Amino acid sequence: MYIEDLKFSLWADFIEREYLDNEFKDLINKKIINGATSNPAIFKNAILSSDAYIAQLESLEDLSPKEKYEAVAVFDIQKAADVLRPLYEKGDDGYVSIEVDPFLCDDAEATIAEGKRLYATIDRENVMIKVPATDAGYVAMEALVAEGIAVNATLIFKKEQALFCLDAFDKGMQKIGKAVDTVISIFVSRVDRALDKYLAEHNIETSLTGIYNSAVIYDAIMEAKVASCRALFASTGVKDDSLPPYYYVEKLLAYNSVNTAPIETILAFDAEGKKEKALPIDKEIIFEHFAKLQDIGIDLESVLDKLIEDGLEAFKEAFSEILEAL
Repeated sequence: MYIEDLKFSLWADFIEREYLDNEFKDLINKKIINGATSNPAIFKNAILSSDAYIAQLESLEDLSPKEKYEAVAVFDIQKAADVLRPLYEKGDDGYVSIEVDPFLCDDAEATIAEGKRLYATIDRENVMIKVPATDAGYVAMEALVAEGIAVNATLIFKKEQALFCLDAFDKGMQKIGKAVDTVISIFVSRVDRALDKYLAEHNIETSLTGIYNSAVIYDAIMEAKVASCRALFASTGVKDDSLPPYYYVEKLLAYNSVNTAPIETILAFDAEGKKEKALPIDKEIIFEHFAKLQDIGIDLESVLDKLIEDGLEAFKEAFSEILEAL
């Protein structure tokens, strides 16, 4: 744990082969991070911008683009899992996540099959299979947890999504008869990026909606008390230069939670951020802010629905770009 008393973890939202051999190990040894996450966009940037993949890709010339991608991604995830294994064995997280093909987001059976296949291929207990929170995704989450596979439910913008994930996890654990580690990845900064310009024009304080929306979802997860399930705050890098780089880590510091962030965000928080619990937030404060949004014509539910849709498209686009390049 990054903060033992709060059971608060910091995970690196970054995967790249040379980094795994160097800085990644250093951050773990210094007890700054105790897990890692990946997604198609992260792998796209790593594979297409780093020379570390050239030799392996040259050996995979006879494979299809998706087979090439999987071979490269599996190698990196195995490497990360092996480095994190000592943490996992002593119960200090030690997980690394890999996402299923985002084009399967509306196909439950295909998502289940791919999740099981990836887990078996990687062959590491401390791997989480990342599944988008869609109708098909909830079915897949239940099935994977029922197999004892740790799941990272991703692309959460709404309390309703989190409740469906919690239900799926609980049902899956009832089937297998034991606790299985899961996280619910709540996307934060994208909410503010969608709204802050408009809020500023109406003299409403910015960079709060994503925090408050996440706080509502965190409360729901804590109240549900589903075994071995935690809130994970994602999309916590800062795009507004007026904010400190660790803003979304500091403002969402919460008991029994995880924050996955870019390396530069993690280093800034470790050096300068306040290490004090920030959640829960008084419900009246949140209500008042949401009421201000409603008063200026913002339908927050519609905004969040659009962000879910855009997020899925962004994952698909990144995946397509990687396959085209390979």
